[in-house]
Amino acid sequence: MAKKDTTQYETLRWPTNLDRAGIELRLVQVREYALANGLPEIAARFENLPALTAGQLGGAVLGALNSLQKSPQHRQATTQLEMVAMNLKNLK
Repeated sequence: MAKKDTTQYETLRWPTNLDRAGIELRLVQVREYALANGLPEIAARFENLPALTAGQLGGAVLGALNSLQKSPQHRQATTQLEMVAMNLKNLK
């Protein structure tokens, strides 16, 4: 009997309890992705993360999401940004 492929029914579980350090770590990954994929304007939004206020960080995340929403080829970065956006409420 062949094993049934159940991956089509799996959902991605996103952490909704990221703290500031966890959020910044993911944004560093987005910045590195952006630099490696010719998106300097996205990368620039996430320079000097520790100096950004919660409001500035939230604005940068939402602005980057808006910029990338019509670029399916950059889904890797968009997914990270969506995950961060869900955690913005945790910023102090």
